[in-house]
Order: sequence, then C-alpha cells, then structure tokens
Amino acid sequence: MAIRIETPEGTDALTEFVLFHDRVYASRPARWSAFVPLELPILAGGSPFVEGRRVRPFVAREGDEIVARTAAVVDSRYNRHWRERLGHLVMFEALPGTREATRLLLDAACEWLEHQGTEAARAGFGVLEFPFVIDAYDVLPPPFVRHNPAYYHALLKDAGFETEKGLVDYKIRVRPQLVARWESALEAARRAGYTLVPLRDVPASRRVAEFTELWSDTFKTHWGFTPFSEGEIALLAELQGPVGMLDLSLIAYEGTRPVGVLWVMPEISGIAALAPGHALAAAEKLNFLGIGVREAARGRGVNMAMAGHAYLELVRRGATYLSYTIVLDDNWPSRRTAAKLGAEVCASYVVYRRNFRR
Repeated sequence: MAIRIETPEGTDALTEFVLFHDRVYASRPARWSAFVPLELPILAGGSPFVEGRRVRPFVAREGDEIVARTAAVVDSRYNRHWRERLGHLVMFEALPGTREATRLLLDAACEWLEHQGTEAARAGFGVLEFPFVIDAYDVLPPPFVRHNPAYYHALLKDAGFETEKGLVDYKIRVRPQLVARWESALEAARRAGYTLVPLRDVPASRRVAEFTELWSDTFKTHWGFTPFSEGEIALLAELQGPVGMLDLSLIAYEGTRPVGVLWVMPEISGIAALAPGHALAAAEKLNFLGIGVREAARGRGVNMAMAGHAYLELVRRGATYLSYTIVLDDNWPSRRTAAKLGAEVCASYVVYRRNFRR
C-alpha cells in the first residue's frame, strides 16, 4: 500500500494527530494518555507555546490510517538563546513495522526544517519534549516522561539520526533514615536564613513572574534549555494546579530575594490508562520533580532543602517511592544531589540529532 506524507489541518485532523499516541500505546498494560488540552492548541496555533515558534505537523498514512507522526518546530527562542540554527522534532510516534513510512516522514520534516534555515534536527528534547527511554520499557514512568517502545531507536537511526546526549532517571525507596536526612536538610536551610514558600502562598500578582524568571536564570546554561514565557508558565499552572502543582512546588527566598525554584507534581497514577485487571506497583506511583538554584546560592544546601520539603509532604500523603526525575548524564552537581537525597538510577534515556549537511 502506498505511503503518503501529509500535513494535517483543521481541528478534526489535528485531534486525530494527537490521539494517534493512544493507538501506539494501546497494548501497554499501563500508559499515559495523550494530553489533548495542552497539545491540540500548540498544533492549532492557539497556545502560548507557539509564540516565537513555527510548528508544522506531519503524518505518514497507509491507506486511510496514520502509521507515524511528528511535528517539526523552528524555535526562535531556543536559537536566540544558544546562537544556533537548530530545528526540533517533537511528538514523534510510530506503529511497529513502519521503517519505510517513518523514514519518509522524518525526511519530509527535516526537509521542511532545512528550508526554514536550520542546520540540524533534534528529537527528544525541547518544547515540553522528553528524551527516549532505552531500557525501562515495562514500567510506568513519572508524569510527562516519555514511555516509548524499544523499536523507536531502530526507526530513528535508520532515518539518519545519531545519539546526541544521554540522561538518567532517579528513583527513591522511602526509608526512615532518608526521612531523617530530609528533615535535617530542611532545618539546616531554615537556620541559614532561607524560607521555603509553596507556590500557593506566593502572592498571585508575583507567582508566575517570579517562577518564570527563576527557572530561566537557574537553567540558562543547562544543555538544551529554552526559556519559558510567563504565558507558558501561567498555562501550566492552570492545568497542573488542580492536581497539586501549587501545593508542592515552591520558591526559596534568602531574605526577600528568590534564590531557588522547585517544580513538583504529585503522583497522578489514578489517571493512567490501565488494562483490565492490571494493577500498578508502588514503585510506578511517582511524582515529577524539577529543581533549580541561582549560582550565588549553590553549595549551601538549598537544593537538598527544597527537594526534602516536597518529599516529606509526599511521604506524609502516603508515598513509598519518589522520583528525582531525569538528569543529564554529565550534570554531576545534580546527580550528586540525587545521591545525597537517597536516589538511585532506575532508567536511561537518549536524545537524537540529525545533521543536514556534513
């Protein structure tokens, strides 16, 4: 059957694009479903996440059915920040046995990116995109983290992509000695003059602006980072707030100056799609966590205190396993923090890149 590469347009076609994710993962005993309220407006051009970006979706069809998809993104905010000419491929998904369709799909997306003036395409990092897992295929990951099938790596490499960066995920089994360690870190930060304020208690007039500025400053040299806009953070807070983001995320202050930021979502495994009769293990019921500290405040225990604050609250709610979430392989300061918190590596991930000219 002939393969056609198309650019979907209109609400129905773009909704089909988004929901294709659920077709790919339908056989999984546990999976995260497509997040239509966030993804559809990005593709339709009605989201803060398209400001400063050009987004073009592509699908590969055999007959009337989509068999692979991706969205190509030219991100002027990323390229301005890093002084690069890089394109991104996001939302990539494909059915098994689609090597030729995937190659044609990614060729078309990369050709469009090259015509937009970019020199390479990155897949697996950028614009809310998480990397591709390479080992932990059978367990439900933390919220928002990619849960791709093993065959994706062969599809991407056959389409001309190379491994660009490695990352690791960390998990903690809650134990009394770790709870004591987190309590100690929290008390040490308080004695040193730091105040940890949950986002819900930061005045609404300052909350989004402070969070956005802190995140941008603390991650400005982090590989692959793209600055968030206040509109993006406001949207994420609106979507995630009702399920606990504002309660668990926080800002750390030294006096009145914000010096640290913690972004946490509690485990939301109750909304995961499960096969009939399938039950999640306790180790699959995990939070999401992101952490940043200003350079001037690093090395003073602020990171340990912020993470400890969230972990203690999650344990109070009944958590027996916790996530430190994904960290770059070579981000040793963050990896050392994970170890101090009691975390151990539980999964490995990669980011891919395809260079257009050699």
